[in-house]
Amino acid sequence: MRGFITDPGGRAGLRLADDLPEPSPGPHEAVVEVRAYAVNHDELNLIARRPDGWRPGQDVAGVVVRAAADGGGPVAGTRVAGYLDWEGWSERISVPAHCLAALDDRVSFEEAATLPIAGLTALRALRVGGAVLGRKVLVTGATGGVGQFAVQLAVAAGAHVTAQVSDPEREAEAHALGAHQVVTSLEDDTLGPFHLVLDGIGGPLTAQAVRRIAPGGHLAWYGNIGGAAELRLADFYAQGWNAHIVGFISPVPEETKGEDLAILTALVADGRLTPRIGLALPWEKTPDALDALARREIRGKAVLTVGDGR
Repeated sequence: MRGFITDPGGRAGLRLADDLPEPSPGPHEAVVEVRAYAVNHDELNLIARRPDGWRPGQDVAGVVVRAAADGGGPVAGTRVAGYLDWEGWSERISVPAHCLAALDDRVSFEEAATLPIAGLTALRALRVGGAVLGRKVLVTGATGGVGQFAVQLAVAAGAHVTAQVSDPEREAEAHALGAHQVVTSLEDDTLGPFHLVLDGIGGPLTAQAVRRIAPGGHLAWYGNIGGAAELRLADFYAQGWNAHIVGFISPVPEETKGEDLAILTALVADGRLTPRIGLALPWEKTPDALDALARREIRGKAVLTVGDGR
């Protein structure tokens, strides 16, 4: 079986091996034939930390070829999306049944592959703010992999959404996602106050966002591609008295991954959520996708198709 493993001598730290073992599923796991997968920024860090023989890959979509032996989860032949810990960049993979969601025929494998990590991060981070109907919500990095979903889901939930983007060239795309306001800086004193901030950037933006939070508001912090953030108590004095900062870890709770994936896939099927795919390549070109991701050239998600992707 073919699949990618880490190799310090390979491009982007990867090698496409052709001698991997076939999946050996446990009683609660289904075997999925992978048709598409997405890559995530944090996987660059995982590859660097596990450089020799590790098998990366968390976001997958494909077809169940063997149902879980205990009878749980989707049956053989079901089109699915799955959220894995690793090993997804291969032809076949064992997936815990509770991490799978069946796909409507209106959802392509490529669309489904964008949803597990980025979609669940956005969905679950939005829940940090509770009911957001009529509330002001700020999304940093709004045209990125998670940001694109966060904007659309917050708009669908009835929030007034301000999208922060890195440069003016991204403003039109953020508006197309449904954002009511688009900014390239958070230094404007008239911004907010925000009931909820979804921050996938970190760095100086986090402190700037804290200064725009409403009293008792919330900031869900799930990314730091902008570098380390430095917060002072004085940042809360601007207006965010007793605000809450959540170091957001999206895989928790583990047991409802499939349920939340099903919510997202249903929204895509209904046309209420549109994955933005910024790069689509055959899976043999995964190193090219990782290089583009490292250079922050991709708007939306990068998706790789396995075989003909059908």
